[in-house]
Amino acid sequence: MADLKKGARITGATRDKLAADLKKKYEKGASIRALAEATGRSYGFVHRVLSESGVQLRGRGGATRTKKK
Repeated sequence: MADLKKGARITGATRDKLAADLKKKYEKGASIRALAEATGRSYGFVHRVLSESGVQLRGRGGATRTKKK
């Protein structure tokens, strides 16, 4: 991953490269939280960059509730 200063604005080619990198790792199974920690960015930032790059975001894990009859 690129060496990113925390809180620094990321635009242009740097953002495009980061988005492509995050997209590739997310599609291989990395979580948004893991990507955020690896880049030193917030969960919201990573989520937004992935959404902007057209990634189909996975649903949340865990058991689902069923309706009682």
